Amino acid sequence: MEFYETAPRHDLTYSDVFLVPSRSNVTSRLDVSLAPGDGSGATIPIVSANMNSVTGPRLAAALARRGGLGVLPQDMHLQDLDAAIRWVKAQSVRFDTPLDFRPHQTVAEALTQVPAVDGQGIVIHSEQGEYLGCIVASRLATALPDARLGDLLHGALASLDADDIETARGAFDLMTDAGLDFAPVLHHGQVAGTLSRRSALRSTLYDAALDAHGRLRVAAAIGVNGDVASKARALAAAGVDVLVVDTAHGHQESMLRALKIVADLGLGIPIVAGNVVTADGVGDLVEAGANIIKVGVGPGAMCTTRMMTAVGRPQFSAVLETSAAARELGAHVWADGGVRYPRDVALALAAGAASVMIGSWFAGTIEAPGTLNTDASGRLYKESWGMASTKAVQERFDRLDAYDLARKTLFAEGISSSKIYLDPLRPSIEDLLDMITSGVRSSFTYAGAGSVAEFHERARVGIQSAAGYEEGKALPVSW
Repeated sequence: MEFYETAPRHDLTYSDVFLVPSRSNVTSRLDVSLAPGDGSGATIPIVSANMNSVTGPRLAAALARRGGLGVLPQDMHLQDLDAAIRWVKAQSVRFDTPLDFRPHQTVAEALTQVPAVDGQGIVIHSEQGEYLGCIVASRLATALPDARLGDLLHGALASLDADDIETARGAFDLMTDAGLDFAPVLHHGQVAGTLSRRSALRSTLYDAALDAHGRLRVAAAIGVNGDVASKARALAAAGVDVLVVDTAHGHQESMLRALKIVADLGLGIPIVAGNVVTADGVGDLVEAGANIIKVGVGPGAMCTTRMMTAVGRPQFSAVLETSAAARELGAHVWADGGVRYPRDVALALAAGAASVMIGSWFAGTIEAPGTLNTDASGRLYKESWGMASTKAVQERFDRLDAYDLARKTLFAEGISSSKIYLDPLRPSIEDLLDMITSGVRSSFTYAGAGSVAEFHERARVGIQSAAGYEEGKALPVSW
């Protein structure tokens, strides 16, 4: 990367900079490879943050199916992390994971998991596990909230036979010919998954992130305290593909000790560590055994670190410095936080990041943990919270006695509850991935780059005023 006709005199955020187009021979966005090449096995440079309100097993599976990587949070109890990893590994690569309900459950219960929109649906099984039928989500909009789901099964919704689906394109054509927007996929009478016409189309454009056994990839985080060796071994035994050693201040002795312990285990999987914002921090973490460095202190939407402590660094400059240091040491950087638009993902990659971690933006999706709520105006949202907030601290230390938990909670910081609204046009994480990767692919073509590595070299970045940033926004209302 190079700065275009200028040099920064102070640290920069993503909104301070822009990409300058260059001569390009890349003729199509689809000719671009977004594989990060950081050893994670991802095929797109998108990682979901290890936040309780962001990454659960369902979101991790959906993200891996499209080539990204979900990081399960360290606040989960070890047995729950083990179960979540194994659950992701058991999910279909070809088909979407069904939302499963029982006939006695109500429409209101279903609407806490899926909005009444096209391209979504639910599967109904009996208490004994017998497949009874499928309901498209849009049907839920016209049913009474207390209606039993079993009573809505009037005639079987057409299904697809897994043996008839040889390719994703074939699935799309089958659904188009049958006039189906959503359908269950059956194999010998059992539900193998579900498909929407759009998800079949996506499978022709994305390459899933798969392990050596052809299963979906998933990452998991551990903290720096306690028996980190036992935790790391347990997660590796469960099949985790990437291990994240995580703490808010990554450049500290307890991190270096924990990281060295994990690295010395020789687990044979990439180790991510962070968070830091300086070249010195990168050097120390790589020396202790990290392959990938997580960069960012304070840029997250749920984070109050900078306002509470004055500690942090504008994210573009942090990524620029740390990625250069990591490159010299044969390591990589994940840019963690500060992403509001697809342009920010492109700028993080231009600064040298291999992948970009996204948190709150993904919290407002169907696949994120938690239930759908409705505000007074009828808009759907999910709750999100910071990982240093009172809510997060109480969940993390829920096994402590009342006194010790009260002491931990006394100094909690961050946002404990925020409404993250579902975008009615993009309610799924896959919808957001379409938007993000489309924008990033176009950024590559403007730079004349066919890969992430080429983009690191060819990107030209300018510095702009606040007015310049505003000029780039679309007009939200009529003239």
